Amino acid sequence: QAKRNISVLRESIRAPATQGRGRAPSSVGSCKAIPSKLFDGGHKGGKDTKELPKRPGTQGKSAPIGSDSVTLVETEQQQQVNTEGQMYADSRTYIIIEIALEKSLVPKRSPEELAKRVMELIPPRAPLPRRPAGAERAVQEYQAQIASVAGQVLEQYQQLFGPAFLPGEKPLDPTSQEQRKTKLLGELNYSGKYFAFKEQIKYSVVRIVREKMLRTEAFSDPEQLQAFLSQLYVFLVDEMHVALNKTLSVDAQETQPRPLVDCAQLVHFAKEAQLNGDYQLAAQYYQEQLTRDRSDPAHWFDYGVLYMLTADYQKAEECFHYAVSMEQKHLPSLLMCGILAEMDGRLEEAETFFEGATCVDPANVVAWTLFGLFYEGQENSIQTEMAFLEATKQQRAALVVTPPCRVETRVESPDLGEEEQEVANCESLTIKPDVDGDTEASVVTGSQSCQGSMPGEGYKGGAEAEPSAMRHLATPTRLNTTIYMETVQFLLQNNALQMAQRALAQELLCPEGGLSSSYHLALARLQLLRAEYGSAESSLKEALNDSFQDPDVWALFGHIHHLTGEFGKAQECYERTLDFVTDATDTHPIYLRLGSIYLQEGEFQRAKTTYLRACKSSPSCLTWLGLGIACYRLGELTEAEDALTEANILNNGNAEVWGYLSLVCLQTGRRLEAEQSYKYALKLNFQKEAVLREIKALQDHVGFGNPCF
Repeated sequence: QAKRNISVLRESIRAPATQGRGRAPSSVGSCKAIPSKLFDGGHKGGKDTKELPKRPGTQGKSAPIGSDSVTLVETEQQQQVNTEGQMYADSRTYIIIEIALEKSLVPKRSPEELAKRVMELIPPRAPLPRRPAGAERAVQEYQAQIASVAGQVLEQYQQLFGPAFLPGEKPLDPTSQEQRKTKLLGELNYSGKYFAFKEQIKYSVVRIVREKMLRTEAFSDPEQLQAFLSQLYVFLVDEMHVALNKTLSVDAQETQPRPLVDCAQLVHFAKEAQLNGDYQLAAQYYQEQLTRDRSDPAHWFDYGVLYMLTADYQKAEECFHYAVSMEQKHLPSLLMCGILAEMDGRLEEAETFFEGATCVDPANVVAWTLFGLFYEGQENSIQTEMAFLEATKQQRAALVVTPPCRVETRVESPDLGEEEQEVANCESLTIKPDVDGDTEASVVTGSQSCQGSMPGEGYKGGAEAEPSAMRHLATPTRLNTTIYMETVQFLLQNNALQMAQRALAQELLCPEGGLSSSYHLALARLQLLRAEYGSAESSLKEALNDSFQDPDVWALFGHIHHLTGEFGKAQECYERTLDFVTDATDTHPIYLRLGSIYLQEGEFQRAKTTYLRACKSSPSCLTWLGLGIACYRLGELTEAEDALTEANILNNGNAEVWGYLSLVCLQTGRRLEAEQSYKYALKLNFQKEAVLREIKALQDHVGFGNPCF
């Protein structure tokens, strides 16, 4: 449908009113005379013509006989119309006529057609079953052979003695059981089935020795052989019991141990590696996430966002295509596919992806805004206006549906019990003003707010509680935000820098936007991702003019100073950020970088406090490592070893963790552990020369720790 407001009366009275102002008052002399060429028939037609008598006041002009009455009537009609029009014009009265079309001028494609076109571009994939390999496969084959042999033994038992237990009969006494066992073993040996069972299991046992025990060579020492056989026997018996419990127990359920690190923690570690510029380590975390579940489109999307950061757009597009093939309605991947297709000049594919995204979620502001930015790049003003209007409409509808402020109050009533009191507190509301004086338009339900405050839940990533398709689109909604700023948050989060710059340009043209503090902050983030530190610092100074107490601005200032090597200024900015009542959006990099600055300056107690706060909010290998270093420098060896052990559990490939573990073991007099830790540190290519010199000096002092001497 198309709508346009037209002031019909204003347009109709504009021309007559203008003409009426230019004319003199009504009089006979003011009327125009008819041109004489119309009556010049004597020269051309050959007929005689008489000169018409002149009227007084015509100043020598000719007029036809009988035209006075016609001219006077026309003049009076014009004067009457002009008078009425002037009256409406003076009172500024107008009429608005709204025209609504039953059918759109540009035919809109149906969601089915768009889904079909997306399917043609990216065919869906069937989820691949996870197949075990290596040691896991060897153990499963052994358990399967045990189950097969157990089934054959039960068949032989039933052939000899019938069913083991009949309903209503008493169980056998121990003597009868032993007699049946002896007879069964004799029958198995006599028939040759016992030898066949051993041959059947032999191959799986060999696989376990090679894959699980990692033994491929013969033993030269009899004692080592005997110890290995004992270990192998214990392992085979345990796995046999596991297989028999699965086979013979009706209620047995397969239980797998919970992994030490879940997918949300892997994403957290990967983003931490990206923050430090270690893209190879970040890629390893994302690959491990994909190894656990390749059918989750969010995992492929996260991997593609990493390639967007490294500007490898071809691999990024492959990852987004994989995500769409796993789930045809994965909205963030559809949007990123459209962005990359437009960058590559494939405009028809980009239009299909963007339009498909708007059909997947018609109420999504980011999808409609990106659709409008795409048409704006093609100079299609009509479609651009349509998409931006729809985005604005959906944003206002979301603000109307959502209460305008997030409120949280404590309800204390003596009539409520502890559980009822907790529920009342979770369902209550409190107005939470923003640092800029604006009020947040987001709402947290009672169950969500209570769940976030429950202790003992372990690590909860920020995206774990949200659906996989929507956690990449989560942006804070404020009352004074625009559709472009919401889109910029999504684009910066996913490293689509070119489209983010176009969205910021539209923000400047928006009447509700302009040069606000949020605009300067977003521009500074964009410039920081492009390593334009000078421009980013200028943008942040502009943002401080409007919001001097915004912790995000000061945090970004600290990041710029830290990246440029100005650690003193970075420390001041980070400390100011943490002193605010309102926390910054992401405090994890602040804790990491501030703690490292404290370690460099020798302020180990302050570094310990900072890293403790980081370990409490978002633990990782680096936070535990920093805590372990601070405790070691303070002489707290037990606490240092505990922290370094936690770091080693989260990432056993960090060379610095092994180096400091070697120092702790040298200090506590543990020879074997000190040598093993030092060996792993060298194997992982430990690069910090100062720590290596410290380790070697301590090894020389205590007389052990280096296996080479």
